[in-house]
Amino acid sequence: MGAPAAGPPGGSSDRVTVAFDALGAEAGVDAVSEGVAAAAADGIAVRVFGPESVFSGLGSGLVEVIDTTAVIGNDEEPVRAVRSRPEASIVRAAADVAAGRSDALASPGSTGATMTAALFALKRIRSVQRPALAVEIPAPGRERPLLMLDVGANADARASHLVQFAYLGSAFAAAVLGVEEPRVGLLSVGSEAKKGSALVVEAHETLAGASGIDFAGNVEGRDLLDPDLEVVVTDGFTGNVVLKTIEGTARAVGDAVGRAARSNPLAATGGLLLRPALGGLRHEMDPDATGGAILLGLRGVAVVGHGSSGPLGIANQIRLAARSVGERAVERTDELIESSGVGRSAIRAAKESEA
Repeated sequence: MGAPAAGPPGGSSDRVTVAFDALGAEAGVDAVSEGVAAAAADGIAVRVFGPESVFSGLGSGLVEVIDTTAVIGNDEEPVRAVRSRPEASIVRAAADVAAGRSDALASPGSTGATMTAALFALKRIRSVQRPALAVEIPAPGRERPLLMLDVGANADARASHLVQFAYLGSAFAAAVLGVEEPRVGLLSVGSEAKKGSALVVEAHETLAGASGIDFAGNVEGRDLLDPDLEVVVTDGFTGNVVLKTIEGTARAVGDAVGRAARSNPLAATGGLLLRPALGGLRHEMDPDATGGAILLGLRGVAVVGHGSSGPLGIANQIRLAARSVGERAVERTDELIESSGVGRSAIRAAKESEA
């Protein structure tokens, strides 16, 4: 399963330690320092991989700085870079988890490098074909965010992958998000069972007869934020497009509301009255509120943060990683996959299709 628990020096043996890749954060040193300090104030031990000369002020209490200066950038080919540069911050942080010195990984750096380093170091759960990148999508009026996967780990997917994603998402929603019986929807172009691509139709047929999850059937894009739905499954290409569309729409609407509120004196007066409510709405829709995406299906916890994360986003990605460890997300996912038999059946079906 996951890496052995690693308590901080002089700390409690059950305290979670997160290996944090401090290089690659677009918001800079101050945002990283403030975010790490906020997470440590919650009782989370953090091993920061970054230049000691820059982050030396963090090295006290529950925070330890591991001097690292090499970084893998967004423009580099992830697999080649991770394999050839063991000294890079994300590679060293992932190796730290694999060695048991930390319990989980978090990084706001290159998404491709983070996913690759995590996969190489932590490995897949034995019956999982493909790990999936899952993200919580905040929405107004919902008690909790919607979990969507995959949002970028697998641009091409098979029906068996989508089926496993459904189980990965259901297990995570139950373990970490506190949903007793998560309802899982399959993203398609219509609610009918036979609507959608051949991939979606095949996945729907399997999920409709699956045990261990509450399958809600097909859902359309307009239904993504339905409060009665907790998990939505799709392939990584579609999921990434949908996620970026939602983020762009939220930003555009927010900007439009701001311009309208400043358009004339009367509107400005109304804007002042609405400011508290709009501020709360902005906070609900802020990507930093969820921290980042988590790579599900690995033997350890890995969180891929937003590159543009501010202090709140930095703190929340570390908190998400720690919470996932504390709630035994990896172990509970493995148990659900094994008890359902979907892991074995998916692997067998994949081998048969390749024969």
